[in-house]
Amino acid sequence: MQVLLSSQQLSDTVNQLAGQLNKSHPDMNEVVFVGIQQGGVVVGNHIISKIREMNPSRKIQYGQLDITFYRDDIRKEILTPDTMNLPFAIENKTIVLIDDVLFTGRTIKAALDVLLDYGRPAKVELCVLIDRKEHRQFPIQADFVGLTVTTNKTDKVKLVNKEVVLITQ
Repeated sequence: MQVLLSSQQLSDTVNQLAGQLNKSHPDMNEVVFVGIQQGGVVVGNHIISKIREMNPSRKIQYGQLDITFYRDDIRKEILTPDTMNLPFAIENKTIVLIDDVLFTGRTIKAALDVLLDYGRPAKVELCVLIDRKEHRQFPIQADFVGLTVTTNKTDKVKLVNKEVVLITQ
């Protein structure tokens, strides 16, 4: 197991992403942030906490997206749904999807499918903590990236005990 981001590096990376998002979206009234269950919500909670610190007087809209029934591998196993919480309209808003690891792009494709069932956003942006871009199966790229890593396809990248680790197979 190799540590890609130590606890301090993870905190610094989250702060950097929060700063980039804050700078890119000066009008928070037209933006909603959505963490993808499960890892994206963990990362999203930290990013949104930092954005709220930077904007104490503004309302920051943040929700959680469950993609369980939109996954293309659902037929292989029975999955328990996660929490879905989108307490705001997404119609004509800029949505910033937040996820922990961007790998094949299948999770993001499922998240886009879910979002379109809730309305038609003006724009969707993607913020990821880790990008494993050499393994894409869909033409999806992140707008905001904490760290790009080169991995083998069989490797796993996980958030474990406030660190990001690479588990080689």
